[in-house]
Amino acid sequence: MHALINTGPFAPCPTPFNTAAYVLSAGAQTPDKIALQIVGLTRAERWSYATLIKAVRGIGTGFLRAGFHPGDVILLRLGNTVDFPLAYLGALAVGLVPVPTSSQLTEVEITAMTAPMNPAAIIAAKGVALPDHAAPVIDVATLREWRDLPDCAWHMGDPDRLGSMVFTSGTSGAPRAVMHAHRAVWARRMMWADWYGLTPDDRLLHAGAFNWTYTLGTGLMDPWAIGATALVPAEGIAPVQLPLLLKRFDATIFAAAPGVYRQMLKSARLELPRLRHGLSAGEKLPDATRTAWENATKTPIFEALGMSEVSTYVSTGPNHAKRDGASGYAQTGRCIAVLGPDNTPVERGEPGVLAVSADDPGLFLGYHNAPKETAARFANGWFLTGDTVSMDDDGAIRYLGRDDDMMNAGGYRVSPIEVECAFEGHPGISECAAVELPVRAGVNVIGLFYVDTRHPVTEADLAQYAQTKLARYKQPRLYIRVTTLPKGANNKLNRRALRTGWKGRDDDQA
Repeated sequence: MHALINTGPFAPCPTPFNTAAYVLSAGAQTPDKIALQIVGLTRAERWSYATLIKAVRGIGTGFLRAGFHPGDVILLRLGNTVDFPLAYLGALAVGLVPVPTSSQLTEVEITAMTAPMNPAAIIAAKGVALPDHAAPVIDVATLREWRDLPDCAWHMGDPDRLGSMVFTSGTSGAPRAVMHAHRAVWARRMMWADWYGLTPDDRLLHAGAFNWTYTLGTGLMDPWAIGATALVPAEGIAPVQLPLLLKRFDATIFAAAPGVYRQMLKSARLELPRLRHGLSAGEKLPDATRTAWENATKTPIFEALGMSEVSTYVSTGPNHAKRDGASGYAQTGRCIAVLGPDNTPVERGEPGVLAVSADDPGLFLGYHNAPKETAARFANGWFLTGDTVSMDDDGAIRYLGRDDDMMNAGGYRVSPIEVECAFEGHPGISECAAVELPVRAGVNVIGLFYVDTRHPVTEADLAQYAQTKLARYKQPRLYIRVTTLPKGANNKLNRRALRTGWKGRDDDQA
């Protein structure tokens, strides 16, 4: 049987359409309901749907009065405040193209990223690095004044028109601007049942900052689109403090990256009486972390695979229980396949590249100003995700790693995830990362970078441990102790940094 799943049709996006109008339409029916709470240890800032909608439409009017026109690109350089989603939706409301960016980017980084898109304006918070660009800068004080302006009219139009852009690192390591149509937010409805289990009565707390796209989508846009309540931690909240907020503010769903769950497990108490389940995305959730969380809280974690170009498309959820080693199933409305080197579906059980139908309603429009790079991601009517997976007979997807992260050991392709999972139970290792490393001309081996615990550990100990867990060709030949593993702003492991930072050794361990 071929590794191809078509889960059926998905309701087409209404036309004409506007992202902001859609996201806020459910809340407009319950104007007094709390749309957003920014939760801290001593207080919570509350926004009703009426207040939220008023602020968004006022900001839209501000953009128009400032002389901007539909299609203009607006660069967002904002911190972890509510100004971020308000500016984002306010721009979309009047047909502008907002571009969210991380506040942690340096001037050099944001200048290089900004130049090709030539923004018409930059919305900036104090202290956030700005690009070397001639675009006018609108400060937060002005943005906040706009909230009180009269309501703008929604800019309705073709659902396929450009709505927003987000940056992704890409396989090359160079940031690329991913262009999304307005329809992309409508396609996120496929996640509501098959990943979130989301209802209008939910109170979803996302652990991320406002200006992270995972928070923007899962933590804000989706709860608002169904009329639920979004909870976001206030600035300065540490992961170990999140259990208290989950309990105090009656969170029913919790979303975070895997590393946050691991840190939360250090909390002395995890009593979460209202929580139904957690959500995890961004990278593979270690089974050890999942098991520890479920034992401590008696609630499951539902995992999803996705990427900036199409959001999530494979997940576990209330309708699909977790299977050992599997990441999940195609969401209802998705068509996915596992492709071989000839870009046709392989047999089930065989590894290959996970692909999403080029007709997926949530798929991006392309990379900005990069037609060749866009074309390279498509083949035979499929979008190539770059994830290496296999598909079980029942359609379950097993994640094996990024295509560019897969390691080669004596002709065998080895998943770094598999090696890392083998060391999760070692008492001397708190976290680790497996990477293919060059040791001499033409010779690469598997290396394990690790952060140790208080338990003493030697390379001989680790090598002996590996013999009990992994076939010989999967066992690391190098063990490199580090004080920390390099991670991005969203706590995602940066294997590329480990590879490029490797200086080699003069011994002959290989």
